[in-house]
Amino acid sequence: MRQFSFTVVTHAPEETDALAERLGAAAEAGTVLCLVGDLGAGKTLFTQGFARGLGVTGEVTSPTFALMNQYQGRLPVTHFDLYRLEREEELDEIGFYEYAEDIRSVVLIEWADKFPDALPEPHVWLAIERGKAENERRLAFFTTEEESALWRALTEK
Repeated sequence: MRQFSFTVVTHAPEETDALAERLGAAAEAGTVLCLVGDLGAGKTLFTQGFARGLGVTGEVTSPTFALMNQYQGRLPVTHFDLYRLEREEELDEIGFYEYAEDIRSVVLIEWADKFPDALPEPHVWLAIERGKAENERRLAFFTTEEESALWRALTEK
């Protein structure tokens, strides 16, 4: 299977947020975005901008303890945080598969690298890393599905 990648470097949280909002505006039903990165890398910041791009107007917070939050924008948005889960079997207990495979919504999964074999296909993988400067972030996107609206919005010049 062919894999496609695209990398963006941002220099301020506002740049990361603006990129996320642009991609959220382009996202379509069935989009699954898997976010990975260290604590404080910017996964939740990215998710907040992405949700705003989807028309979510309320507060978007990391569901670290709730494990899942849902929001309504122009499409339903399901936001998972898998950080606290220890076993893949726990995904069943929180209804992960039911929500993650819902083709009518958009799904964002923080700490997706904990259970890579459980992720729905297709999905876009986003690895966020800190750069050399304090607010610099390297956002590396990967997918096997180059034809999605999200991927086209990302790679447009």
